[in-house]
Amino acid sequence: MFNHLQAYAGDPIFKVAQAFQEDPRQEKINLSIGLYFDDEGQVPVLDVVHAVERSWAERNEPRIYLPMAGLPDYCSSVQALLFGQEAVDEGRIATIQSVGGTGALRVGGELLHEAFPQSELWVSDPNWANHEAIFKGCGIRTHSYRYFDATTKRVDFEGMLSDLMQLPPRSIVLLHPCCHNPTGVDLSRAQWQQLIPVLKERQLIPFLDLAYQGFAEGVTEDVYVLRAMYDAQLTFLVANSFSKNFSYYSERCGALSVVCSSASGAQHVRGVLEAIVRRLYSNPPAHGAQVVAAVLSNPEWRAQWEAEVAGMRERIREMRQAVTKQLAHYAPQYDASYWLEQNGMFSYTGLTSEQVDRLRDEFGIYLLASGRVCVPGLNNQNVSYFAQSLAQVV
Repeated sequence: MFNHLQAYAGDPIFKVAQAFQEDPRQEKINLSIGLYFDDEGQVPVLDVVHAVERSWAERNEPRIYLPMAGLPDYCSSVQALLFGQEAVDEGRIATIQSVGGTGALRVGGELLHEAFPQSELWVSDPNWANHEAIFKGCGIRTHSYRYFDATTKRVDFEGMLSDLMQLPPRSIVLLHPCCHNPTGVDLSRAQWQQLIPVLKERQLIPFLDLAYQGFAEGVTEDVYVLRAMYDAQLTFLVANSFSKNFSYYSERCGALSVVCSSASGAQHVRGVLEAIVRRLYSNPPAHGAQVVAAVLSNPEWRAQWEAEVAGMRERIREMRQAVTKQLAHYAPQYDASYWLEQNGMFSYTGLTSEQVDRLRDEFGIYLLASGRVCVPGLNNQNVSYFAQSLAQVV
């Protein structure tokens, strides 16, 4: 009875990962899926997470439903982490626990489509492909604005500003506060300060997707634009995720925060969000949220977590430096400086699909057709092989 539905071709990222698993070659590298790997090629369980999980399990508490908005301590901890305690005390933020960052985007999309059914969404070019699918699922039409300059491998800021200044009021603009996916190319603080008045004057609705907090400059530094928008009295949405910075992928710990103009407005929005959650999935899961809330609210655990995030961030930087150094040796004609200028887990190489195919077929190196590389897939054991292989195709 469902044969008339369009067949699903599968997610391109997971298809590449599956092809990697089926490759029998010993000397192969998976640089496709967005996971953080340590230098041994393993996805780590953070020490602080392990300690808190043991502590929570020993209390043997009943596993009852959480409120529709999620664990209250989790929501308040998220607000403080993103916006600072002073903003929490003002009460202008409505926050709910979500099923990962993806779930936060979906609930936010439902809210926006219910409030502004004629509004359409603009995402960066290029962008994480699932953004468009999520918002289309909410009934929101999507378009793109200029963002990445393939020649300079930097932000096309003038093009971005020009595009956004042409949008009608109440247009939704998807933005990345740090570690842009897929390019790793971020706006500077000066550029954010130029962009914020445009968003405000054009009455645009910013929706910020914060999936990699702590992987660019630091846990607090990476939320600069959130706090700048808050101080500028913008109304905006933030989807954040703890999958990467807690290495907690399977627990689906995320949150949606809506910054409003008043405390009463935030209370009203929170009620609407709860109604949306009720019809989608009723309640979020408890385990991961309990752990995240405990870590963020305990000064000792919080310090340990930030130190572990700093360790992950530094390892990624070391791999970027290693690739740049190796390419200077194996391909001196190739300008690899962008590896050092981009932030976070991803590097946008600008490789053609033919070059990507050669890396896979000849060398067993798997990355996305767009040329996006997941940098933490590199380590001290394989980075030289990667650089030598890349030098053969550029």
